[in-house]
Amino acid sequence: MQPYGNVAGNSGVSAFEILPDGIRVRFVNGATYLYNYRTPGRAHVEEMKKRARAGRGLSSYISQSGVPYADKDN
Repeated sequence: MQPYGNVAGNSGVSAFEILPDGIRVRFVNGATYLYNYRTPGRAHVEEMKKRARAGRGLSSYISQSGVPYADKDN
């Protein structure tokens, strides 16, 4: 995982990992969620990857769009 850029300085995301068909997101509470092309779908995942790389808007996108996750690790 690589640290999330957190440009705004108040993100709930701490790190992420870009996968060929998904993205793994670690939140500041320590929980890690997997989002992939199956759940929530390619369009959401590609938008999340874009925001992760930019270091801006990932947590907001996840919470505001209500995207479901494929798997969760604590």
